[in-house]
Amino acid sequence: MGPAGTRGEPAHPDAVEQESRSGRAPVRLAARWVVGMGVMGWSYLREPVPIRRAEFLGGDDDLPPAVPDALLDERSQPAEQGHGPLYRRRFRVLVDDPDLDAATLMTRVAGDLTLLLPGEVAAVSPRTEARTLPGPGDEFVVRMPGPWDGPVRVVLRDETRLRLATLSGHLEAGQIEFRATDDDGALCFEIETWARPGTALVRLLFADLRVAKEMQLYMWVRACDAAARLAGGRVRDGVDVWTHRVEVAPHGGRRRPWPRPRR
Repeated sequence: MGPAGTRGEPAHPDAVEQESRSGRAPVRLAARWVVGMGVMGWSYLREPVPIRRAEFLGGDDDLPPAVPDALLDERSQPAEQGHGPLYRRRFRVLVDDPDLDAATLMTRVAGDLTLLLPGEVAAVSPRTEARTLPGPGDEFVVRMPGPWDGPVRVVLRDETRLRLATLSGHLEAGQIEFRATDDDGALCFEIETWARPGTALVRLLFADLRVAKEMQLYMWVRACDAAARLAGGRVRDGVDVWTHRVEVAPHGGRRRPWPRPRR
């Protein structure tokens, strides 16, 4: 979704939204989907990461955290604006005898998310450095060869957590959190997402055909592996992935059903 800016300059988040509204967006999306599928699929086969995965029917405990009112505006794209079920996904890697503690690792991650993302990623725009860590309200775009580009806004950052919320034009509607914790000589790094497909097309690819869902899993598994390498030490048993599918959620202060998947 992130259109190219001037040479060497990634696009501003507003440009992503403008392209998504143009008539060229579906054609570009389809073309980049084919390219992205090939590149990421080949990388997965070339560098497999051990994965243990489980899927469950979710409930109220799997709903996304609240976003402060001050960080919501007309460009926000919360889960309530998505299509189909909500997916809460947690990716976890444990690192024994790490060189970095949780706070140090997350300082580096927050300063440059490209340290986590697979080599197929084009850019994170704008990139930040450790001396200028992003804070609540800051925005940037993750740009990839497949249809995973999207504008996000920082809604929480502390010593061990970085949480982002999607903005208009993103292919998903919801939030994602990167976090790390110290655990008796080991380090636990996790990525947790609470999101619904942002459009009916994405719902088809993600919930019905499951192709986009697998591409997302691959991307965040690779990110967990990159975090483990960044922390040093030894990875314990690969990456754990838990997926909870939620069919209902609060909306406007009351409960309403979200559309059920086709059987």
